[in-house]
Amino acid sequence: MRCFTLIAVFVLCLLSNRGGAEEAWIQLFNGKDLSDWRANADSGAFSVKDGILTAHATHPKNRGHLFFTGDDEELDRFKDFELIVVARGEAHSNSGIFFHTDMETRDGVLHLKNGYEIQLNSSIKEKRKTGSLYDVADLYESPVDETKWFTVKIRVEGKRIQAWINDKQTVDYTEPKNPERKPQRAGRLINSRGGAIALQAHDDKSTFHFREIKIRNLYRD
Repeated sequence: MRCFTLIAVFVLCLLSNRGGAEEAWIQLFNGKDLSDWRANADSGAFSVKDGILTAHATHPKNRGHLFFTGDDEELDRFKDFELIVVARGEAHSNSGIFFHTDMETRDGVLHLKNGYEIQLNSSIKEKRKTGSLYDVADLYESPVDETKWFTVKIRVEGKRIQAWINDKQTVDYTEPKNPERKPQRAGRLINSRGGAIALQAHDDKSTFHFREIKIRNLYRD
């Protein structure tokens, strides 16, 4: 009887953990070049030197985004995942990490139409600060000194979005059934098929650096 009970407990543990199973980490940035990435605009805004990926727009009216594509030209889609990005910004700079997105824009190339953004920002002009789920769950005081390297962790599981800056949680948001959005943010939604990961080159006065970008998929029932 005791043996049977132990087997039953083991099977139940396997079943209960199935929904939270995790794959190995995948390095999205190789530290050498922009292989596996593609810009939607202002390709000159993104460069790699000494193992660091830098985002700095070349023109004030030509905001660009850099998308992970993998080994082909198609955007790689991630649905349930953990993403870790190690970043640093120059003083008074703005950028962002997009997920569940694509290349569709709502006004030329300046703003992505779909998906969510974790804000990276120390500029005076923009009030939403680093760690915000942009225009959904905003912070108005940064939890970190952006001029020093810091770690961003984003976790998406089902409709729940969580984010941490240097292990301090800044976002715990679950998308409701019928989320209320401003007209220009109507596409700020979880995509049932998953979506792309992208980095933003916000403007020609902003510079952000990235030295590690990795992701792992989460299995869900």
